[in-house]
Amino acid sequence: MNRWLQQPLMWLRTFTTSIAYLPSLLATLYILLGLISVLPSGLPEPHELPASEMLNALTFKEHDTPRTLLAALVGGLISLMVFSFTMVMSVLTQAGAQFSHKLLLGLVTERHHQLVLGHYLGSLLFLLINLMVPNTGDSPTLWRSIAVYLGVLMMVNCLGMFIYFIHQASQSVQINAVARRLSGRTRVSLERLRERNRHDGFGERQITRDTSRCQLLRAKRRGYVQQVDFAALRQLAIDHDMIVHLDFALGAFIVSGMPLMRIEWPAGLPEGVSAGDELDEHHQAGLIKKLRAALGYLDGESVDDLHEHGLTQLMEVAIKALSPGINDPGTARLCLHQLTELLSERMQLPLCNCCVDEEDHIRVSWEMESFDSLLYRSISPILHYGRDDLSICLALLSLLKTLSLLGSDEAQLALLQQHADKVVEAILAQAQFEVDRRFIEQGLKAGHHRLTLPGTPW
Repeated sequence: MNRWLQQPLMWLRTFTTSIAYLPSLLATLYILLGLISVLPSGLPEPHELPASEMLNALTFKEHDTPRTLLAALVGGLISLMVFSFTMVMSVLTQAGAQFSHKLLLGLVTERHHQLVLGHYLGSLLFLLINLMVPNTGDSPTLWRSIAVYLGVLMMVNCLGMFIYFIHQASQSVQINAVARRLSGRTRVSLERLRERNRHDGFGERQITRDTSRCQLLRAKRRGYVQQVDFAALRQLAIDHDMIVHLDFALGAFIVSGMPLMRIEWPAGLPEGVSAGDELDEHHQAGLIKKLRAALGYLDGESVDDLHEHGLTQLMEVAIKALSPGINDPGTARLCLHQLTELLSERMQLPLCNCCVDEEDHIRVSWEMESFDSLLYRSISPILHYGRDDLSICLALLSLLKTLSLLGSDEAQLALLQQHADKVVEAILAQAQFEVDRRFIEQGLKAGHHRLTLPGTPW
């Protein structure tokens, strides 16, 4: 049952995370409302209802009046939509040039942008339905007249949504909002990983492979593998008495034909199979299909699935801000503040590189990026591009000081000390004048830490 439901669930997840999700729901609601307003209702006439005099006053007396009003509303709403989303493209262009093009998808798919688009599209469809369906009789009925008034209210609502849209679009490209949004999504991804590692069956082991008992499975498609159903792989390995070794790191780009995973048979290779042979597409087709179905491919980097991508994107925003064309070290410092918090959480997160069965035998193994590698990738490019900016170097040193207070073992402290030595070397190289020396000396002494920082040589 799960196998048959997997693809529809994947399509549903893709739809709910796309920009078309909320607009489609809202447009459907408006279409239903429009159809109700033009269908022959068979409802009583105004003179048959209470307050009939007031209702008679609301009813249009001529056919041309509501059609002219609806046509004017349609034209105005189309102009409003064009103006609004011209501004969106301008904002996205600015965000891509100033921060990173990887952030554009996140800005476009923001829920408030989808909400505005849905109201625009739904209101336009409602107005078009009422404009296209002709009136019957000598004059418009009460219900068609009320539908026109409702269209006017929808236009007023769209004007309010336009003001809301301008505010949200201007706020969404501010660096505080960008960094906070990236940091929040990364933090959620870290928390999801922490919850997963708490479950029984996940742990850290020294992984060894007996290559004389392994078969190979190659990739049949390209993409970034960022989602793996470890529970399904673990159960599959238990059922077939095998060990699944993933040959890629999560988030890696896979091309067709490259090794995807190795299947180790503790009881020995199947009859007629030699070590290193590929899984038989004919005799083991069911197993191969289930193994490949446990992997989720994406076309880009998803922060929601892998926290490493969130740290990488914050680093890229920082070095983009340090480029000569932008020259905005303040943005880089804000990114460093977010990196400090995220790296501190990652440093305290227990590593997990395998799934084990109830007898504590390894069933699934994979590569997980170490904190050493993640720290280097996160701060070394910023030091490279900002080593001539004293404020950036001191911000990097402050990051390392904070992490040193949270380190749980001597190995982490030694790693932080190595990075601190590189940063201090860049700082001391800028001590050319007395005023620089005083400022540097204050920066080196500031804050609590467990690092060994050199004394000032002057």
